[in-house]
Amino acid sequence: MRPTILLVDDHQSVRTLVADYLAEQGYKVLTASDGHEGLLVARRARPDLVLLDLMMPGLDGLGFLQAYRRDCTAPVILLTARVDETDKVVGLELGADDYVTKPFGMKELVARIRAVLRRVAIAQQPADNELLQVGDLALNRATRDVTVADQPASLAPSEFTLLGLLMAAPGRVFTREQLLEQLQGNSYEGVERTIDVHIRNLRRKIEPDPTAPRYIETVFGAGYRCRPAPERQP
Repeated sequence: MRPTILLVDDHQSVRTLVADYLAEQGYKVLTASDGHEGLLVARRARPDLVLLDLMMPGLDGLGFLQAYRRDCTAPVILLTARVDETDKVVGLELGADDYVTKPFGMKELVARIRAVLRRVAIAQQPADNELLQVGDLALNRATRDVTVADQPASLAPSEFTLLGLLMAAPGRVFTREQLLEQLQGNSYEGVERTIDVHIRNLRRKIEPDPTAPRYIETVFGAGYRCRPAPERQP
């Protein structure tokens, strides 16, 4: 079955160019001209991935993303202008999985799409150890559920994948480059900022106090690790 991609962009020329190219690459493409129309299409069609322009009249990309993440978990790739560094960060904080800077090449865009869809497919495959637990933090790869002290936590696809990587090897320090390579398959611009934002999102959703993290620890000058659960005293 062909993956379905929803392209939300207010420029007709961009929608036509990108949609035609992606169709040639074997994708089913739906389009919307603004955030409001995009939400209607997304909730009806449930696409496998959303390409989202940030700068749109009416409901812009950030407004779309905030509403979309309330009930949809499919990955989102932002289409951003180079000058919109703040918007990139806010978009990642709202649950976007990646971003492509305009102007972009079609081959680069397809590579990003394939990487994100591949990551989601791998995360959905049965694993040798489907249930990961560190203290009272639990992640179920089969059901894609995350709980903290038995309370559910809703994670975006990239956040779920990142947490699974860290929890699978408690105590191991991952550099930002290693984490991004696991997420995207390649090293792109903005490595540190992208990973740092995802980690900040994770902490906000799973840590009782994000300013004093219990689970995801920063190893200064090195990267991040999942802090091993303390051993129980006999």
